[in-house]
Amino acid sequence: YKVWPAEVESLMYQHPAIQEACVIGAKDERRGETVKAIVVLKEAQRDQVSEQDIIDWSHASMAAYKAPRIVQFVDALPKSATGKIMWRALQEQESV
Repeated sequence: YKVWPAEVESLMYQHPAIQEACVIGAKDERRGETVKAIVVLKEAQRDQVSEQDIIDWSHASMAAYKAPRIVQFVDALPKSATGKIMWRALQEQESV
């Protein structure tokens, strides 16, 4: 299946605890590649929401093949001088 990261990200922004999200591909032994979401939580929601909570919500809110199987919380996403999320840098880190 083809998964468009922008589509998954737009769905993830509907979660009340998510401030920012970036979706990338992660290596998967069985599938070759799987969906990974790197997420910045809103200040008020930190320590109240787990990675599994986001995964469960995603499975209930979008097609199973689009839902992230891996969620990683970070304090901030890398951004360019214009404020765009630098997804390629995140993808390269994942490939190492």
